[in-house]
Amino acid sequence: MLQRFRTIYHEYPPQFWLMVSGIFISTAGGSMIGPFLMIYASQKLGLPLSTVATLITINAGTGLISSFLAGSLADKVGRKSIMVISLLTNGIIYLFMMRAETYAAFAFLMFLTGLANPLYQVGADAMLADLIPAEKRTDAYAINRVLNNAGFAIGPSVGGFVASQSYDLAFYAAAAGMATYSALLFFFARETLVKNLSKTNSAKIDSGYAQVFRDREYIAFVLTTGLGLIAPGMLWVLLAVYAKTNYGLPENQFGWIPTTNALMCVFVQYFITRITRRHPALFIVSVGMLVYGLGVGSVALMSGFWGFWLSMVILTFGELIVVPTASTYVANISPADLRGRYMSVYWLAWGISRAGAPLIGGWLNDNISPHAIWYGGFTIGLVSAIGLMSIYWLKQKQQAEIDTISS
Repeated sequence: MLQRFRTIYHEYPPQFWLMVSGIFISTAGGSMIGPFLMIYASQKLGLPLSTVATLITINAGTGLISSFLAGSLADKVGRKSIMVISLLTNGIIYLFMMRAETYAAFAFLMFLTGLANPLYQVGADAMLADLIPAEKRTDAYAINRVLNNAGFAIGPSVGGFVASQSYDLAFYAAAAGMATYSALLFFFARETLVKNLSKTNSAKIDSGYAQVFRDREYIAFVLTTGLGLIAPGMLWVLLAVYAKTNYGLPENQFGWIPTTNALMCVFVQYFITRITRRHPALFIVSVGMLVYGLGVGSVALMSGFWGFWLSMVILTFGELIVVPTASTYVANISPADLRGRYMSVYWLAWGISRAGAPLIGGWLNDNISPHAIWYGGFTIGLVSAIGLMSIYWLKQKQQAEIDTISS
């Protein structure tokens, strides 16, 4: 087993391991407060869930705009600098957030976080794709997720106990994690953007996002994926508040539910990836979206810790299927000189989901019933799965026609 780990280690460059080590540190810190942020804001502001949930929408809506800026910066300025700025900014924001007392203060800080987050994500995805050849990217993204979720396995379980005593300590831990990873990148990482582009390639970059948006199949993938990601987004944003408000589940117990998600990503991701990489990416993503929907919908049938835990287990299988496969699909189809912009449009899908999830979930909770959140999530996941499968079938049909003409 030790020899196997050594072999895997030597298959990837040192900077890749720097990145995944850093994401472990920053995620462990950030997830000590992340899953409980809505509880914290709700308790401090004393406002309805639908109102508090708009904070996530503000954050995500800002991220939609920032993701376009991030793609341009990643392709022109470089990957490293925007990653460092993003991490450091988030760390500072956590320190200010624990002193926020009004909705306006929370909204402004969530706005700033929305500006900063896409800078890291787009930069990191582009850097990883720069470092790793196409045939190894699926495994590389899977390893990145394993280390990310190893950090997430630690954060919520510890953070639940810490937050039940003092939310300030959880905010300090989040800020420290972000600052540490930012320092590691600043001092030890090298820039991976190739800047000696030809005039033709430079013209392509300067043309903005026009080429990306002309890729109709890709844009259909982004929009359909963004729709489906609303379902798990509703669970991640609202389940903690739903479980505490309706069933009295405290933070120190709920913390083990996201920890279960992280542990599964650590110990199961590799085995799932070995299966999914044998099949077409679009087909796999559509299957994963269906599993996402089933996991979210099952919450409506649950009423206690173990029920919510089981829903998280189901949802996590969807995550294990979708996330590394979708990232690899985008990395493989994107031209190297436009990779940052392709990645930023891909993260537009995540921004759409994060913006829509709290609004839809909060409205269903306040105007229909708390259970309606989860029925709505199931419906959204199902529609997305059907849409992605339709894109896959259409692509297969077009390829068959091309093969017929060629023969």
